[in-house]
Amino acid sequence: MLIRTHQDGFIHPLSSDITPPDAYATRRQLLRQWSAGAAAAGLAGWSQREAFAQGTSAASKLAALPALPATQSSLQGAMTVEKLTSLRDATTYNNYYEFGTEKSYPALQAHTLKTSPWSIEVEGLVKKPTRFNLEDVMKWGAMQERIYRLRCVEGWSMVIPWIGYSLSDLIKHVEPLPSAKYVEFVTQADPQTMPGIRGGYLDWPYTEGLRMDEAMHPLTLLTFGMYGEVLPKQNGAPVRLVVPWKYGFKSGKSIVKIRFVEKQPVVSWAKAAPQEYGFYSNVNPSVDHPRWSQASERRIGEGGLLDKKRKTQMFNGYEAQVGSLYAGMDLVKNF
Repeated sequence: MLIRTHQDGFIHPLSSDITPPDAYATRRQLLRQWSAGAAAAGLAGWSQREAFAQGTSAASKLAALPALPATQSSLQGAMTVEKLTSLRDATTYNNYYEFGTEKSYPALQAHTLKTSPWSIEVEGLVKKPTRFNLEDVMKWGAMQERIYRLRCVEGWSMVIPWIGYSLSDLIKHVEPLPSAKYVEFVTQADPQTMPGIRGGYLDWPYTEGLRMDEAMHPLTLLTFGMYGEVLPKQNGAPVRLVVPWKYGFKSGKSIVKIRFVEKQPVVSWAKAAPQEYGFYSNVNPSVDHPRWSQASERRIGEGGLLDKKRKTQMFNGYEAQVGSLYAGMDLVKNF
């Protein structure tokens, strides 16, 4: 199936639209100061998301998001000195097919998503199968800010300051059985609030999965916020994954179920087009998509479509941290 990559309806921001670096640095400093005792305040502000009225401008909606306190991560590979993608770009140029196939559609249509109350069901090969409230899940790990590269299979990339904690903290909390070899993630699928689901491009709900060692890797982030605030709806609110060494579609948004299984799950894109989207989907410049090269990428916010592209890095630049997970594997066969 064809993934459309043009930018109809999308306008790159003016310099005046981009958050000034000094303002962002000040906000990060405040978050570090608040992190010791302000987590409850972040949770209390969660319900404010539902006050966003249809028809309010995207900028006003983002300005109203409550802060999500976090400390800066010291985990190796969790930070980069690269220039951040602007908040405007990161929240108006998105893949979220539940709200349509165009990159601009999620920002225009995701206001319909209801994120409160929210719960996550844990099931399968685990000692503590149950349904957890989002507020409880948020407390299972220490919130950190991590600046990760996001690389999408269509050939574009961003650098985003995410907020969350290692997925391994949740996994340890629910105590998977030794027979659990994979973790499957199921995302929200509500045709009343997600107009894209009424299209026929995927078999809903959207599912993704990781091998257990991938899920347990400390860089795999259970994510609740970005840019110092709770996740905007178009970016996967209220909780999503970020797996920085894999193509972006592996990082499921608006998660409602986590399932521990013995056999490799058949995930959404591998089901829809197995010749194009493998289970692993590690960023690999030497393994092309059948219809385009993966050797280079275009960083959103850097010039235009005709400007020189960046060379794609193996495992999206995280080879030192995650390369050992795939030692001895045929990465062409296991793409």
